[in-house]
Amino acid sequence: MSEARVFHLKTPLRDEDVEKLRVGDIVYVTGIMVTARDEAHKEILEAIERGEKPPIDLRGLVLYHCGPVVRKRPDGTWEVVAAGPTTSMRMESVEAEFIAKTGVKMIVGKGGMGKRTAEAMRKYKAVYAVFTGGAGALAADRIKRVVDVYWLDKLGIPEALWVFEVEEFGPLVVTIDTTGENYYEKKLADVKRRAEEVIRELLSKKEA
Repeated sequence: MSEARVFHLKTPLRDEDVEKLRVGDIVYVTGIMVTARDEAHKEILEAIERGEKPPIDLRGLVLYHCGPVVRKRPDGTWEVVAAGPTTSMRMESVEAEFIAKTGVKMIVGKGGMGKRTAEAMRKYKAVYAVFTGGAGALAADRIKRVVDVYWLDKLGIPEALWVFEVEEFGPLVVTIDTTGENYYEKKLADVKRRAEEVIRELLSKKEA
C-alpha cells in the first residue's frame, strides 16, 4: 500500500485546493471552521429560501459536524473544552442542498455520508473528511479561538453555529473526493457482495 499523501490547507479553500485531494489523503486545516448540526443546517437553508444571507459567508470554508462543549471565561470569551465530531449521516437529507447553496468546500464529521452528498461534492467541488471520534480534547486543542457564535439562545450550545479559528486542525482523512468516490459506500458494497457470495456458497454446500 502506498504511503498516504499529506496536505496542509488554509481557508478559504479554492476549487483547485480540493480537486487535488483523493480518498485516503490526510489533511490539516488552518483558518476558519464553522460548526453546524441538524438545526443550524435548517436555519441556514431557511434563511437562504427567504432570500436572506446566512450570518457568515460559508464560501470556501470548512463545515464541521460538531456539537462542542464550551464554557465562558470570566472575561466573557469562550473556551472550547471538547469538540468531537457528530455522526454525519444525520445531515445526509439536507447536505447536498447545503453544499449547492452555501459553497462550503470541505465537510468534516464521522461515519461517512451517502450518495446524494457524494454527487453534490462531485458537482460543486467539495470533499468530506473524517475526524477521529473520541478525540474531542485533541480537536479543542487545535481551536485557537471562538470568532463568533450565532443562534445560541435559540438553538443552545450543541446546535448553535460556532465560528472557530483553527490551526493545523486534523488529522482529517478524506473519504469522499471531488470525483464522487465514496470510501464508505464502496466498503458497504464490498461487504454486501461478500455476504452474497458466502450465502451462495452455503446454499451450494447444502444442496450438495
